[in-house]
Amino acid sequence: MISMTFSEVAKRVGKMVTDNSPTIMTAIGVAGTLTTAYLTGKATVKATRAIDEAEVYSKHAISGKEKLKLVWKYYIPPVATGVVTVAAIIGANRIGMRRAAAMAAAYSIAQEGWNEYRDKVLEKLGAKKEEDVRAAVAQARVDRTYTEDNQIIFDDIRSVLCHDSMSGRYFVSDVETIRRAENDINHQILKDMYASLSDLYCLLELPATSISDHLGWNTDKMLEIRLTSGRTTEKTGGRPYVSLEYTALPIRDFDRVW
Repeated sequence: MISMTFSEVAKRVGKMVTDNSPTIMTAIGVAGTLTTAYLTGKATVKATRAIDEAEVYSKHAISGKEKLKLVWKYYIPPVATGVVTVAAIIGANRIGMRRAAAMAAAYSIAQEGWNEYRDKVLEKLGAKKEEDVRAAVAQARVDRTYTEDNQIIFDDIRSVLCHDSMSGRYFVSDVETIRRAENDINHQILKDMYASLSDLYCLLELPATSISDHLGWNTDKMLEIRLTSGRTTEKTGGRPYVSLEYTALPIRDFDRVW
């Protein structure tokens, strides 16, 4: 029983280390940099003292080769620490790049699957029923996520509760502002060949997210926002809302147009 417990603990610790390996390696890199600097300073003090003592003892200035033979051993600790530090930094960077590549591949697969699913729904059910399905999905999402804790205060009677399906955030706006933002983004795409999701969020007065700078649209697939409407649950006031759905999901490498 005890061995099983130890085994489970070891597996959990191993998983935690694997999941957080970039953070751990980055921390090692930071600590290693500071430690290397400290050990280098300490070694230099010892080396200077040893050279001074040797020159006093020999009563003449010693050569560079003699100095190297005399002090090299003092620099073994900082060199070893520096090697470990560089290895940790390179390792963290490689793991981060592999994970980013894996996430990009997963996102591409999910996007392709979504496009195929949407096209098949349109083919089998028709545009009207597809719109009903989309509205039902949006309604279920709002019912699940819009709670008493995240209700928004409205300071403009013309504004309406809005839900962004990409980030899952709620904000206050109106249909005119959303459509104007959509037109502005597509105008930017025609002018600059691309626009990011962050550009859209800026027009909607939403903060950028951790991934919105890396996703966007270009001339191959421009922005098309489809709005679905409904009401929140009675518990949250039965407030009207519109949900922003994207006909073409924003893609990675949107700015690579050639």
